[in-house]
Amino acid sequence: MGNTTTAVTAMDKMLDLLSDCFNAESARRIVDLKIDDETRARVATLGEKANEGSITEQELEEYKSYVEMADLIAILKLKAKRLLASTNGA
Repeated sequence: MGNTTTAVTAMDKMLDLLSDCFNAESARRIVDLKIDDETRARVATLGEKANEGSITEQELEEYKSYVEMADLIAILKLKAKRLLASTNGA
């Protein structure tokens, strides 16, 4: 578990550096970011296949990459919201 904690801490530090580049406009754009319908449908399909146990190894890797990217975007959105709240630009 120590390696996971270390990796999360390192990622958070790197994302803090990235979020330091945000201004109010870029932060609002990140907060408003939406995934397109085609990608959302693909993720839903892969999620269903994973839950049913019928997902291929290649599909599982694809699904994992979507999940990891969604996590990253969620973290960036939180950091952007924090910036907007601190500058009263929300």
